[in-house]
Amino acid sequence: MAKKTKSADLSIEEKLEQALVVPGYEPYKIPDNWCWTTVGTVTNIYRGVSYKKNEGHSEKHMNDCLVLRGGNIQEGSIDTETDNVFVNRDLVSGTQIIRKYDVIIVSSTGSKKVIGRAGISFSDYSDVAFGAFLTLVRANDYIYKPFIAYYLQSDIYRNRIRTLASGVNINNIRNEYITETPLSLPPLPEQQRIVERIESLFSKLDEAKEKAQEVIDSFEIRKAAILHKAFSGELTAKWREENGVGIESWERKRISECCKLGSGGTPSRKKPNYYTGDIPWIKTGEINWNTVNYSEESITQEAIDNSSAKVYAPGAVLVAMYGMGITRGKAAILGIEAATNQAVCVLQPKGYLFNRYLYFFFMCNYWDIREQAVGGNQLNLSATIIGKLNIDIPNLEEQYVITELLDSIIEKEYQTKQIAESVIDQIDAMKKAILARAFRGELGTNDPEEESAVELLKQILSGE
Repeated sequence: MAKKTKSADLSIEEKLEQALVVPGYEPYKIPDNWCWTTVGTVTNIYRGVSYKKNEGHSEKHMNDCLVLRGGNIQEGSIDTETDNVFVNRDLVSGTQIIRKYDVIIVSSTGSKKVIGRAGISFSDYSDVAFGAFLTLVRANDYIYKPFIAYYLQSDIYRNRIRTLASGVNINNIRNEYITETPLSLPPLPEQQRIVERIESLFSKLDEAKEKAQEVIDSFEIRKAAILHKAFSGELTAKWREENGVGIESWERKRISECCKLGSGGTPSRKKPNYYTGDIPWIKTGEINWNTVNYSEESITQEAIDNSSAKVYAPGAVLVAMYGMGITRGKAAILGIEAATNQAVCVLQPKGYLFNRYLYFFFMCNYWDIREQAVGGNQLNLSATIIGKLNIDIPNLEEQYVITELLDSIIEKEYQTKQIAESVIDQIDAMKKAILARAFRGELGTNDPEEESAVELLKQILSGE
């Protein structure tokens, strides 16, 4: 690493010696007209705005500034639209107003995944600052600012933060973690060419990523449309025509009419031995549009005998009744003999109702069913609410046809979504590879005849 300055009264040669990474400690080989220095040599570091709780508010008032917090910092970008806090401009210094190509780093957080996250500002702002748990890195005027911005997205910075966080409960990034990060510095014209090349390649990748993201974002809409066609009769209209079956053959029944409803219970936690048995015991977190063939916990027969828990046969449809999150209203099919807790509604369909048809009914009506939940502090469904739901039931043969079609079509949609997710992962990996090559001088943009970056470094150190 670079040696530390002991005195402000140094010659340019002495300053240069301190600014250059000690020979033998260079992270990797770079072109001959580049040099290894540190991020702190070519940047200024600023801490964010401190304010009292009563000085921040969610709506913007006259003479207010938006103050970014950790949640606003994304990998490679900043979000100024969500989770906003505003403070009076008098609390903000000029250096804390975010400029184009500033890098804002999450420097204090309880999450090792988030610590060190670096977002780039792609705009100049007049009224956007950053909070005390963030650190701003601003390239000095001798450096092409986007070059530093992209450098702090590269693995050489990220790996340094990961190494510092590894095995240590790091919650804060000290300035020296950033300033002492090694920097492969090319001549100024090369910095500009590298950024131009990065942005050209990234632009094409971002277009592809946007299209892949559209596929992911529209998945639920496509799935909902397919399910609607299934339960409106549209999906099997041709089948009914070929088999001489009319839509009027469908019967509307309440769930309570066509299913036996039950739930379970939680054996006393004061009796640890109750949870040492071999009877699977299902909780709502294990219900996720799946076939449940495994449980996190198992209980004993004694636990069953001394609680409201019951054992149910495979084939029952399970519906999660409790919870504020997305779990409430989800369904699953029981694939094993098991008991459940009281937050699970167990539906045992009668002979004329196919369990997978019932399962897809809950998938189709998931959001509507959730809205029927009641309660004070926590909204819950109940067996009574579920029992009152109406379901349109075709004959068994058509139910089988519907579920086979849904299994096939939805599986293809899931596969399409997974492919799109894989594409995004590949794009992110390609971006990392581009940055790695860029800061090694491997993008094919370097001119070996250009003046060495050492001369640029001398200019920076002299302040000329």
